[in-house]
Amino acid sequence: MATEETPHHTADAPAARRRGRNAWIGVGHPRYKWVALTNTTLGILLATINSSIVLISLPGIFTGIRLDPLQPSNVSYLLWMLMGYMLVTAVLVVALGRLGDMWGRVRIYNAGFLIFTLTSVILSLDPFHGGGGALWLIGWRIVQAVGGAMLMANSAAILTDAFPARQRGMALGVNMVAGIAGSFLGLVLGGALVTWNWRSVFWVNVPIGLIGTVWAYKSLHETGVRTPGRMDWWGNLTFAVGLTALLAGITYGIQPYGGHTMGWTNPWVLAGLIGGVVVLAVFCAIEARVAEPMFPLRLFRNTAFAGGNAAALLGAIARGGLQFMLIIWLQGIWLPLHGYDYADTPLWAGIYMLPLTVGFLVAGPVSGYLSDRYGARLFAAAGFVVMAASFAGLLALPTDFGYRIFALLIFLNGLGGGLFAAPNTSMIMSSVPAGARGAASGMRATFQNAGMVLSMGVFFSLMVAGLSGSLPQTLTSGLTGQGVPAQAAHAVAELPPVGVLFAAFLGYNPVQNLLGHSILGHLPAANAAKLTGQEFFPHLISHPFHDGLVVVFSLAIAMSLAAAAASLIRGRVQEAPATTAGVSVPPPVAGISVPPPVAGAATSSGTAPALVGRVTDPSERPLARAALTLVDQRGHQTARARTREDGTGTLPLPQPGTYLLVVSAEGHQPRAVGLTIGDQPAFCEVTLAGATGPQGVAAALRLTVGRITRRLRQAHAVGDVSLSGVSVLARLSGGPDSPGALAELERVGPQVMASTLAGLQQRGLVSRTTEAADARQALVTITDAGRAVLDKRRSESVHRLTRALDEFTPQERRVLLDALPLLDRLAERL
Repeated sequence: MATEETPHHTADAPAARRRGRNAWIGVGHPRYKWVALTNTTLGILLATINSSIVLISLPGIFTGIRLDPLQPSNVSYLLWMLMGYMLVTAVLVVALGRLGDMWGRVRIYNAGFLIFTLTSVILSLDPFHGGGGALWLIGWRIVQAVGGAMLMANSAAILTDAFPARQRGMALGVNMVAGIAGSFLGLVLGGALVTWNWRSVFWVNVPIGLIGTVWAYKSLHETGVRTPGRMDWWGNLTFAVGLTALLAGITYGIQPYGGHTMGWTNPWVLAGLIGGVVVLAVFCAIEARVAEPMFPLRLFRNTAFAGGNAAALLGAIARGGLQFMLIIWLQGIWLPLHGYDYADTPLWAGIYMLPLTVGFLVAGPVSGYLSDRYGARLFAAAGFVVMAASFAGLLALPTDFGYRIFALLIFLNGLGGGLFAAPNTSMIMSSVPAGARGAASGMRATFQNAGMVLSMGVFFSLMVAGLSGSLPQTLTSGLTGQGVPAQAAHAVAELPPVGVLFAAFLGYNPVQNLLGHSILGHLPAANAAKLTGQEFFPHLISHPFHDGLVVVFSLAIAMSLAAAAASLIRGRVQEAPATTAGVSVPPPVAGISVPPPVAGAATSSGTAPALVGRVTDPSERPLARAALTLVDQRGHQTARARTREDGTGTLPLPQPGTYLLVVSAEGHQPRAVGLTIGDQPAFCEVTLAGATGPQGVAAALRLTVGRITRRLRQAHAVGDVSLSGVSVLARLSGGPDSPGALAELERVGPQVMASTLAGLQQRGLVSRTTEAADARQALVTITDAGRAVLDKRRSESVHRLTRALDEFTPQERRVLLDALPLLDRLAERL
């Protein structure tokens, strides 16, 4: 180190500062992955809680800003409060994931934590009332959604980088279940806080956000593959405009228009839907042509990636629709029938839905752990089958159900969602190269968030369609039976059913809102009390509502089964034996050079179509300098390349046809993969097993021993004695030696050794005799202080090894112990 030649007292302060910085767990620490898991789980939990905490708190928020959301002129405020956060996150997560690939995933993630915390403070300080207060909340919620999107887009990628393949499903399971559970925990938290003060819904984020922000900036480090590049501005613009127009059109399609119960004939809604689809088609055309797309469409050529995202989209639609329908069911029918006041129904709806959250929390980590051992596809598909069964059970329930069977069914639904979440995420993230994980994580989050927005449009529309058939007649007969004038009852019955749904959704008394004081005040007190009581409206709407539930849950069952089928899709790449069609795959031989890559194949940033291969070992670590050889059906080599540090290599795309990709790397068994190549860029990932011959074992052993040695030497470097100084002290512990002999042993020049010894002598760690005429022959002896430093460094090595071995199972430690005699035999023969 630079302080080695300086006096001891001047090195104390910098060394202390270095020790303070190193007090935080670094990337090389065996527990760093758990730090990454806990921090990203906190971030994703915070982001998803806020997607639903406002949902359940809307009655209190609108009361606090003195705005009636059911007035026709205010419905847009209500819709944007409901949908704005999810819409923005759906639009931005892909772009922010791509920025994470380019600029660093941890950097974007940390910025998201900071933005989220600051906007929580601003939201709680809303100074306006009425429409101005609503616009303040909507605007800053959109900014907060940018921070939430930064967290969502990069959390899964950070975990994929931090965890080995054997633990990745478990880690992603914890993270994803926390995210999904957060959307339901927000219902309980919002219901509890809003009864105290509506601003507390935003205050609760501030201390958690501050802790998470400081913790993230201090503890998270960039460990992934960063892919420098240019931002795809046209792709970002067309994607944002197209998706916003499409989702906004779906949002406004729920509103009545021109005498219709919904707004699907509204020219603006049609323009948003059609225009959004057209712009998204333009976006796809742009992405297929640009060199560095924000939405790498080539990833969808991997059918496992495409199937996983399709399953995530279908699952998000089914799950989001369930959330809205259960809230309306509980708040509008079941809770009032069981004696709960309408004003209290938001809180109790969240509490009674807790079994759903418990199901997620129970199944998620277990499913992630088991999918690491037995494969992800079956667990993901089984989760959707369980969800479909729970939807069928809910479909069979009466509207005034017994809570135990209801709790069991929603617990099963949560269990199915938990079974699916981790394996699905693991399938998606493990099917892409390391350099594209940020974009892949953003794409996954886009499908999930877009599915949540779509679910509101789809399920509300289906529910309104189911209600519109029987609700008008039911309302007319029920109201006239209580003395409401026929003209007033008919007018109320002709109102769009969406008003009834929104009133029940917000926890308002629907009849009181529909009739108003002008009609209720002219009725007998007993009739008015019955109309506004807790049983009249639930009994009135229960049969029409069940008609709507049949349509809604039938579609949810179909979507769940389709998602299960999509989860079973496998990749198209088929492995071939090591010798195929007369093509021999020779094992790598040490010392034999490999021809250089074909010109133009070494870069992936060019515009020419390419075949990209990624090579990893069984633990999914990238293998650099692996040889990629493309052979045609006649056995002729058509292209050759070497992989880079991230394990990827690029070959120029040959003529369409069937080829054999031969992959070999030092210390690993070669493999051949059969490929059918078209005229578009292609991607192939190959895992190489370790070789068992002497050369392969020697190469693998050299790499592993070298890695362990480097890690331990890094531990030695902590402090004010350099690595070379520690090495010299270790040699002198066996007895005195001369500077010249030490220089030869350390393979350094005499001047370098003289400088090292001068630094050690200055610290009192070595002493030199002066009897020899030649200074290079003077003996150097280690002092007691030097032995103390060396013992400390050795104890640090033992401590570091002990901490690392704590992460191993007893069986794994036994395997290492049994291998020590073989390593001793090997050392004797070297």
